[in-house]
Amino acid sequence: MKNSAILAAKMWRHGGAVTRHRRAAAKKVLLSHSVFASPLCRVALRCVSAFILLFAMMARVGAQGTSDVYVIRNARIVTVSGPEIESGSLVIRGGKIDTVGANVTAPPGATEIDGRGLSVYPGMIDAGTALGLVEIGSIAATVDSNEVGDMNPNAQAIVAINPHSAHVRVTRVGGITSVATLPGGGIISGQAALINLDGTTPREMAVLPSAALVIDFPRVSTTAGGGPFFGPPQPVNITEAIRTRDRRLDDLRKILQDAEAYARAQDAYARDKKLPRPATNVALAALVPFVRGERPVILRADREQEIRAAVHFAEEMKLRPIILGGNDAWRVADLLKQHNVPVILTGVLDLPRLEDDFYDSLYANAARLQQAGVRFCISTGDTGAQVRDLPFHAGMAAAFGLPRAEALKAVTLYPAQIMNVADRLGSIEPGKIANIVVTDGDLLEARTKIRYLFINGRQIPLVSRHTELYEQFKDRR
Repeated sequence: MKNSAILAAKMWRHGGAVTRHRRAAAKKVLLSHSVFASPLCRVALRCVSAFILLFAMMARVGAQGTSDVYVIRNARIVTVSGPEIESGSLVIRGGKIDTVGANVTAPPGATEIDGRGLSVYPGMIDAGTALGLVEIGSIAATVDSNEVGDMNPNAQAIVAINPHSAHVRVTRVGGITSVATLPGGGIISGQAALINLDGTTPREMAVLPSAALVIDFPRVSTTAGGGPFFGPPQPVNITEAIRTRDRRLDDLRKILQDAEAYARAQDAYARDKKLPRPATNVALAALVPFVRGERPVILRADREQEIRAAVHFAEEMKLRPIILGGNDAWRVADLLKQHNVPVILTGVLDLPRLEDDFYDSLYANAARLQQAGVRFCISTGDTGAQVRDLPFHAGMAAAFGLPRAEALKAVTLYPAQIMNVADRLGSIEPGKIANIVVTDGDLLEARTKIRYLFINGRQIPLVSRHTELYEQFKDRR
C-alpha cells in the first residue's frame, strides 16, 4: 500500500504530464491511504493542484512570447534591406516586427517611444565569437570552449553557454543583439550555436542550436612553443610539419567519408528492416547533416595556401564551406567568388602578417572582397570581452574603402545570410524577430549612444557590468 501511495503522489505531483483519468486514479489511491485521508491533507492536495494548474497556464502564456506592444514614432528607420525611412514608425508586437512605414497606426495600448532625432537599426550580429564559453581566459574554471581529442563533431556549444556571463550584457548594450558562439580545439571542434543575447537558459537564447560545424583546417606550422613565459617560438622541421598536416587532413577526410557511409547504412536499414541494424555512432551521426550539405561547415583558415586548400577540400567532400578568419582572402578573391564561398573576416583591426604587406592590407580586406563580389561579413573573432567592439571593426573597414551601406550590412544582414537566418534576423522587415537598436547617431560611430534596445521584442535595460561599476564608484573621493 505504501508503494502505491508513493507512486500515486508522484503521478499527482506531475499532474500536467498525465491524463485526466490517471490523475483521478492517483487521487483515489491517495485519499484511500491513511496518510492522505485527513481533511488537512485533502486541502493541501487541492492547493497543490491549483498551483500546478496556475503554473501550467503561466508557462503556456510565456511560450506564446511577449505580449508587450511598442511603437517607435517619428524616427529615422534604417531597414538595411530596403530604403531608409526618414520619419517613420515601427510597431513591435509579440516579439516580432509587426509594421514599419511612414504612416503607421499605433495599436491600442501600445507603449509609445518618441523617436525624434533618433535612428532605428536592426541589431548587429557577430558570427565568429566564443561568447558565453569563456569568461576569464586565464582562469581555467571559467573556460569551457575546448573538448579533449581531435574529433568532436557531437560537441555542441549550446549546452556550455553561460547565459549569465558578464560579457552578454556588456556586448548587447553596444548594439550587438546576436552572436554565433563557436567551440575550439582539435580538428573538428564541434557545433556552433547562434544565440540572441537575452535569456535565462541557453535554449531560451538559441536561434539555431546547431548552426554550423566548426573545423580547424589542418595547416603547416613552421614554429612551435613561444608565448610570454616560454621565450620566442622555435622553428620546426618543415618536412615533419608537412607530414603532420597531411596526416591530420587524412584523418579528417576519413571521418567525413565514414559519416557518409554511416548515413547510407542508416537509410538502407530504414527502408528495409530485414537488414542488419547498423551500430549507433554518435560522432558519425552528428556529421550526417553536414556531409550531406544540409548545414554549413566553418573552416578556420587565414593564409592564402590554407584558404585555397580549404576550398578545394570542401569541394572534394561536397561540403557547404564558410571561411573563418580570411586575412589573405583578398589574395584569393577570384577563387572564393568562383565557388561562392562566404568569408567571416575576423582580422580587420589586425596588423599585416607579412613584412612587405601594405599597412592597410587588412583594413581594406573587406572592401576588396566587396569589389570582387565575394560574400562576406565582419566579426571581431573574440572570445567575449571585445565582441562589443564589432561596430568599430565595421567602421574601420568603411574608412578604408568599404561603402558605408555595405559596412552596415556586413554586421547585420550579411552575417544573417551566411548563417541562414536572414528570414528572421539582419534587417527591419515585418515578420522578423524584433531585435532593434535605437541610437542618437550612426550605429558604426564610436561617439554614438544606444538609447533603446529590444531583443525578441523585449525592451532590454541598458545596464551592464561597466555601468554598474561606474555607478558604484562615480562618487568616490
